[in-house]
Amino acid sequence: MNRNRFMTALLSLATTPVFARFLKPFQRTRSFKAKAGEGRLHGHIQLKGVNANVLDVKISGSDTAGDLAIFEQTSLSPGKGTPLHVHPDQDEVFYVLDGKYVFQVGDEKYELNVGESIFLPRKVPHAWTQVADKGKMMVILQPAGKLENFFVTMAALDHEPSKEEVAKIFGANQMQVVGPPLKLD
Repeated sequence: MNRNRFMTALLSLATTPVFARFLKPFQRTRSFKAKAGEGRLHGHIQLKGVNANVLDVKISGSDTAGDLAIFEQTSLSPGKGTPLHVHPDQDEVFYVLDGKYVFQVGDEKYELNVGESIFLPRKVPHAWTQVADKGKMMVILQPAGKLENFFVTMAALDHEPSKEEVAKIFGANQMQVVGPPLKLD
């Protein structure tokens, strides 16, 4: 064996334990229950700015090493929703538990009623608006990204933010505003 091969083999063996801990999959070692009507980590997160909806964290990205996040959203803002925006790294799924919503995904529009779901692929601009007086949806993100932090930041504001401030908070949380909110016809 020549010296270069020997040194390469020795170096790879010597560093394997160092890198092995980074390659080891995240071990989920505990289970937990997310109670009905409760936010497990932050209580009820009351949004400001985009709408006045309430978000409850059911499964946090911190529970899954960033692999997944699930939120329950109670919609209290008829005719309001999100600005057209993009998640560059997260796929998003909405499942309607109560009420009625309209979604825009790319150039397509979809009406969602109770029991229906929609998949929003990463990197595709999307927005939604609440149609019914009240509503409720499960929101699933994979990977989790920083949406939970976005919700906490919006709820902590002591004022109604401007469109520019909202866009800045979106950007700080791995999202980009690319257009206005979806208007109902």
